Amino acid sequence: MSTVIEDVRILIGVPQYEETGEFPVERSYVWTMCAAVENGNPLFWDDAVAKELTGGPIAPPTMLSVWFRPHHWAPGRTEEHLPLKVHFDLKERLGLPEAVMTDNTIVFYEPVRPGDVLTTRQILRSVSDEKTTKLGTGRFWVIDVEYANQKGETVGVESYTGFGYRRGSDAKASTS
Repeated sequence: MSTVIEDVRILIGVPQYEETGEFPVERSYVWTMCAAVENGNPLFWDDAVAKELTGGPIAPPTMLSVWFRPHHWAPGRTEEHLPLKVHFDLKERLGLPEAVMTDNTIVFYEPVRPGDVLTTRQILRSVSDEKTTKLGTGRFWVIDVEYANQKGETVGVESYTGFGYRRGSDAKASTS
């Protein structure tokens, strides 16, 4: 960690970018997604089954991040709305123009239900020292995205591992 610049290091463990979703969870999105992937699970289509198994309708857990995919346009929005803003901040602060996600893990808690309004926040968990891979020279980072419903109950946590880097010739130029 000694080579991580101080203004990045002090952000580790600090919640950032808390925001509330632009729209409530709705069944039409659930049904459209299930139809698109031919998911016929009665839990998502049949209210009686949903009531018996989960106490009522729920959204498929894998749709968790859907509720925070920003629309390309919204009335009154004056700046670009990017998901996973901490990732883009790191690329800029560390001077790493390229990046890939190398791992994504999701842990589910309370079910997401139609009508829920979710809130999310991003937490930088770690940033590595510089590493050189086949892609170039850069750093790995881990970002958690925590999701909660309007009752404050955690509904899920996504963990992303990213690698921001400079390509081979760019990496050599920046260290000379």
